Amino acid sequence: MNRAEKAALQLRAVDVLRMLKETRTYDELAETTGLPAGDLNRYVNGHVLPGTDRAREVVDELGRAALAEELDARIRVDDEGYVDNSATVFDQPFLDLAAPVVANGFDFERPDVVLTAATDGITLAAALASYYGVRCAYAKKQKETAVEEFIEARQRLQSGIELTYYLPASAIDPGESVLVVDDLIRSGETQELLLDIAHTAEAEVAGVFALIAAGQDGIRRARERTDAPIGSLVSV
Repeated sequence: MNRAEKAALQLRAVDVLRMLKETRTYDELAETTGLPAGDLNRYVNGHVLPGTDRAREVVDELGRAALAEELDARIRVDDEGYVDNSATVFDQPFLDLAAPVVANGFDFERPDVVLTAATDGITLAAALASYYGVRCAYAKKQKETAVEEFIEARQRLQSGIELTYYLPASAIDPGESVLVVDDLIRSGETQELLLDIAHTAEAEVAGVFALIAAGQDGIRRARERTDAPIGSLVSV
């Protein structure tokens, strides 16, 4: 880890602590984290940064639990089982905070490209791509008029509707590592199409991640298509 990466990790740890401090006293935060209240006060107020090892513990362990709790509180599920996660996908600062937790808390290899499907997955993909310092690519249901070559992935859904996603062929180079992400995984159909795109591009799959897993069908379906790590932050 170079100096810039260490600094980024330390700052993300401070962001996690500040998020927790919004609903806790320093004594309560000390009980939650196991860190001295005086140290926490200095971190939260920006007087000093936590050391690298302490920052990693905050982001990897505490951060994942805290973000999952915050995400769970934001999710709304209606009587028919549809998930409303707009309070999350519209909150870029929250997703920016989630990015290092996802990157450090799961067994994903560092990708060359973060791949998602338009539209709700774009903000999460952008946050992860920014954290990794790599490209963000997203497939669409229609072709861009100025692009000449596309990678296409097509699938007939159980309803009989045919779903097609298009990605400019230049977005992924053969041999590159691709992390497939989305805000939600339910049936796994979208993730399967994105994995098909990665396969057609002759790319390696670094992992599959979704903020929310609605049931386990989508997770199982993705596991049938790749041996790469697959995970979600919360399940509903």
